[in-house]
Amino acid sequence: MEKVQKEITVNNPHGLHARPASLFVQIANKFDSVVHLEREGEAVDGKSIIAVLSLGINKGMKVKLIVEGNDSPLAFKELKEFLEKEHD
Repeated sequence: MEKVQKEITVNNPHGLHARPASLFVQIANKFDSVVHLEREGEAVDGKSIIAVLSLGINKGMKVKLIVEGNDSPLAFKELKEFLEKEHD
């Protein structure tokens, strides 16, 4: 099973609150891979809206995106692009 992980700066103007967090979770759930987001040593399930919201991620914060599974390269690519884009 392949694992891809990297620290990413969140550029979305709203960070990962409400709507953007929901979209992130929707993208993560398209894939079979396990998705985790980590901020300041706290890792959560990237497929859970409550877990993602609990990290309180704002624009400009760095998070570690960890994706593990057979489709991890594609899942990582899509999720990374979502986190780095500077608009909704």
